[in-house]
Amino acid sequence: MAPGGSLTSKCARWRALQGLGLTIRMLIILFHVTNVVDGQIRYSIPEEMKKGSVIGNVAQDLGLDLRRLRSGRARIVSGESIQYTELKTDKGTLVVNERIDREELCGDVTPCSFSFEVILENPMELHRITLITQDQNDNPPQVLYPVQTGGSVVAEMVPRAADVGYLVTKVVAVDVDSGQNAWLSYKLQKATDRALFEVGLQNGEIRTIRQVSDKDAVKQRLTVIVEDNGQPSRSATVIVNVVVADSFPEVLSEFSDFTHDKEYNDNLTFYLVLALAVVSFLFITCLVVIISVKIYRWRQSRVMYHSNLPVIPYYPPRYSDTLGTGTLPHVYNYEVCRTTDSRRSDCKFGIAGSQNVLIMDPSSTGTMQRIQSEKSILDEPDSPLEAY
Repeated sequence: MAPGGSLTSKCARWRALQGLGLTIRMLIILFHVTNVVDGQIRYSIPEEMKKGSVIGNVAQDLGLDLRRLRSGRARIVSGESIQYTELKTDKGTLVVNERIDREELCGDVTPCSFSFEVILENPMELHRITLITQDQNDNPPQVLYPVQTGGSVVAEMVPRAADVGYLVTKVVAVDVDSGQNAWLSYKLQKATDRALFEVGLQNGEIRTIRQVSDKDAVKQRLTVIVEDNGQPSRSATVIVNVVVADSFPEVLSEFSDFTHDKEYNDNLTFYLVLALAVVSFLFITCLVVIISVKIYRWRQSRVMYHSNLPVIPYYPPRYSDTLGTGTLPHVYNYEVCRTTDSRRSDCKFGIAGSQNVLIMDPSSTGTMQRIQSEKSILDEPDSPLEAY
């Protein structure tokens, strides 16, 4: 336990000495910062510079040699959590390391600037560099009132007895840029009746320029554009809905009409597009089917017309003597074509006569049997053929 305790105490003392040395070094640096500043330079740069852009030549402006920067291990010391700049010791230049946004860095404070130190060792030198960030017109105006919402419509009321110069509403907008980039102007871009309203150029106030008459539309729609004074200028658009009415319930009815008209127009457009798509699809499908059927029939007719295959007749097995052992020296085949009423026709043949002729030959017993079997077949009421 004793050796372990002694080792722990030695480690604690060693750490304390290290902390004391670090504190002494920091005090020396602070002493140099507050009392021994060898040089100071200022640079004025625009915000939003690209990474790697050159701010200035530090070695030339401070009168330092490039070998001194390398041998003194020149580096930047800054209290900011983000190091916006970087020192290139091989060229002696100061470049942008991170994007500098004036609004994010300083907010509404003008002028916007920040400082850092370049430290060299052996011997120690301290040089302060101050960067003044100039504002750029990188932000468009933001409309605060009327609030632009996608799901609802806000309407202002104007009584029918309103005189000339009646204040309808005021468009309120801000620009986070500074200087002349934040100067805003208001213009009336579109209106249902441009002869009824006007917008103040500097204050954004919407006023009547004549008395309201009964012929004026109840629903008025104004489009106001807000521009800043930057180069190039940026703008924002705001839509103001105005209802000419004398009472609040009337305003509510007109307000619902605004929403209803918008939804109705959206639904009507959707259904028209859908109907057009369906009709076009059905028309194209029918056209393809008709053309396919026409081509198929034409190809079938061409195949039948150009066919050169021989026609092989079909002979029923009952009417061909394949053995050739009867009284007839050759095989005979018969085809009989009958109409629907052929059984009642006058063309009839006696069967008994044919039997007598065949019976006269004593050697035709086999043929007689075959004739009798064929007779039984022909005597059937639905038989399609007759043979003799």
